[in-house]
Amino acid sequence: MKYRVRHVTTYNYAEPVDLGSHMLHLSPRTLPYQAVLESSLAALPEPGRSASRLDHFGNPVAWMFMDRAHDRFEVTLDAVVDVLFPRPPDPARTLPWEQVAGAARDGAGDAWRASEFVHDSPMLPPEPGAGGYAADSFPPGRPVLAGLLDLNARIRRDFAFRAGVTTISTPVARVLAQRAGVCQDFTHLMIAGLRALGLPARYVSGYLRTKPPPGVTPRRGADQSHAWVGAWLGPGLGWVDLDPTNDLVVRDEHVVLAWGRDYGDISPVRGMILGGGHHTVSVAVDLDPV
Repeated sequence: MKYRVRHVTTYNYAEPVDLGSHMLHLSPRTLPYQAVLESSLAALPEPGRSASRLDHFGNPVAWMFMDRAHDRFEVTLDAVVDVLFPRPPDPARTLPWEQVAGAARDGAGDAWRASEFVHDSPMLPPEPGAGGYAADSFPPGRPVLAGLLDLNARIRRDFAFRAGVTTISTPVARVLAQRAGVCQDFTHLMIAGLRALGLPARYVSGYLRTKPPPGVTPRRGADQSHAWVGAWLGPGLGWVDLDPTNDLVVRDEHVVLAWGRDYGDISPVRGMILGGGHHTVSVAVDLDPV
């Protein structure tokens, strides 16, 4: 499926910003199942200096340095992306989840690349409640993908999608207690639960098709940046992406921007400013078929 992506982030400042330095994870990632046909970032005001490279996880990163006073900062991504994730394997033919956890723990072969996603991270410290919640999907000997699909469906069923009840720093324990949140919260919850069981899981950011095909249930979280989970299936099988907000296996309705250990590794816009005072931020996203 070929999509045109437009993502506009606007900061309005109460007082002038004299200097600004911004790090952007806003450029789609080129993958075997995702071809980036066009991609451009533009900012207002125009930055005095900019740079780009890949980060530790292989994600495209751009830096913009603003050296003129401004009371508004707006950055726009325009891209065309052709995406089709591979079908996952037969769940019954995947390894028992304990073997996957053991392979990640040992780090042999290609497992060392996955093993860094099994450890705690700054925004995802140990949370026993998440481990207990996830454990119900992973009885002894269950094939790992069968457990992942069950957990994905349970989060969609058990948690209400409700904007405004959490922030980017809301801990998983609170999400568990209130049984409500948004895509970032459900992604963090699922990752924390899987890591508690020793299963590697990573935070994936990107976009979800704004309007589903005719006859398909409207998706939750489609009008903002979206997030979902990458889960490791074990040696030789690699990763599968799962969207617990919508109980989807990611195939052709999502576009990947970046992945990391948690939201903090790949927040779309972060940085430092001198001045500005109080500010407001607005985000508008469209992901439409070409």
